[in-house]
Amino acid sequence: MSAGGGSAATPLGSDLVDLRDKIASRAISSEAATRATLDRAEQLNPTLNAFHELHAERSLERARAIDARIARGELVGPLAGVPIAIKDNIVTSWGTTTCSSKILQGFKSPYDATIVARLESAGAILFGKTNMDEFAMGSSGETCAWGPVRNPWDTTRVPGGSSAGSAAAVAAGICHAALGSDTGGSIRQPAAFSALVGLKPTYGRVSRYGLVAFGSSLDQIGPLTRSVRDAALVHSVMAGHDHRDSTSAIEPTGDPVGACDARAADPASLKGLRVGIPSQYLTGNHPGVDALFARARAQLHGHGATLVEVELPLTEVGISTYYVIAPAEACSNLARYDGIRYGHRTAKPGDLFDLYARSRSEGFGTEVKRRIMLGTYVLSSGYYDAYYRRALQVRRLIKQEFDTAFAKCDVILGPTAPTPAFRIGSVQDPVTMYMNDVYTVNANIAGICAVSLYGGMVKDASGGGESGAGSGTASPDLPIGVQLQAPAFQEPRLLAIACAFESMIGRAPVAPISHLS
Repeated sequence: MSAGGGSAATPLGSDLVDLRDKIASRAISSEAATRATLDRAEQLNPTLNAFHELHAERSLERARAIDARIARGELVGPLAGVPIAIKDNIVTSWGTTTCSSKILQGFKSPYDATIVARLESAGAILFGKTNMDEFAMGSSGETCAWGPVRNPWDTTRVPGGSSAGSAAAVAAGICHAALGSDTGGSIRQPAAFSALVGLKPTYGRVSRYGLVAFGSSLDQIGPLTRSVRDAALVHSVMAGHDHRDSTSAIEPTGDPVGACDARAADPASLKGLRVGIPSQYLTGNHPGVDALFARARAQLHGHGATLVEVELPLTEVGISTYYVIAPAEACSNLARYDGIRYGHRTAKPGDLFDLYARSRSEGFGTEVKRRIMLGTYVLSSGYYDAYYRRALQVRRLIKQEFDTAFAKCDVILGPTAPTPAFRIGSVQDPVTMYMNDVYTVNANIAGICAVSLYGGMVKDASGGGESGAGSGTASPDLPIGVQLQAPAFQEPRLLAIACAFESMIGRAPVAPISHLS
């Protein structure tokens, strides 16, 4: 099925803002929208494996309460009545939080994450938890303990990771927005593979209180949506200082929605914009990625933007740096899962050592174990200076490199990932898998903000295949993402530029679903 087959509209309207406005005007009830969302999730989930659990009863109860408030003419929040999915590493006091890991199977949190409280205060209906790479460790959605998540554009392919279920849910039109977490590209890369907008905020912009930690100095929560304005709206609700998060920034959040509105549907506002083009982003990519990246550059230039050559020579070094820092922090964060305090406990404990060893061995998957071992190694006596300390030194150099580049330009443009979505099971070498994040990890290392946008569709050069399990049809066109990066705490400016870019390139269609149901 070609890209043109994806033009079918979701029954919930064109985007989140459209649905929100219809609910506010009582053209559709929140209850009806929530029922449609739950029905669509139940219909498509057996194929996509996007959701770990749905919270139907609670969601419908909240939707009815929103409808009643609107009918009484009461003030409601900016997300009132809109169904939103959340990644299963964000804790809620209802349902379970498993991080798609057997070691947390059945775990119930006693409290809500800060962003959960903020979204519900804004009227959002948080209707389900989405599957993910286990503990957010992965780039494909394949390390989920409950099986791989599938891409709605082609169910033989990955939707990207680690926010795989969130991306698949939005791409299939189940909902207009879902939350992900981004440690090294885990919002932006699935956005690119699934024809979505994925925002990674500046480190400290959004509270991490209630986010199950992977890499504490790298993690950030952000939205996956079908439009930039939707992403700006969800982000504006979540952003802001939180005293419960010691890494939360006190910087003012600005008005990202207003900034988007100022540039919406106006590519002419790109005139005079300085766009940095790193030479390091121009080689080693899939031919389709290179072609669409070249098209984006040409269109920006045609709309009056100035293309500026910048150098980011530490781009590839970022992967090595990330895979020292992130596993070091992960092995520390995951030490609490020991089979004693909470989580999985082996049925054959033996002595205390056996209890620890067996519980962790049975509960963690292969990729998590690999990163725990790597983190333990780089932090061990005799290797700390050679690896971890040096990685922190390189981290500072990467930050300085971005500072130098941003002195010459307003934003940096590049591909989000070097390839389109690859086939499930086709990448067995961990290093090859890690290189999917080559263009995204450095934003996390430097703590800046970045957004992935729909860049167009390409043919897969890797050969034929089926568009759905057993469909027997030719491989479809696949989406490609384009990334914009901006200095820290410049989300309003970044999203405004992204909005103008989106109006220039065009928004992605909804993925075709006839082969899914």
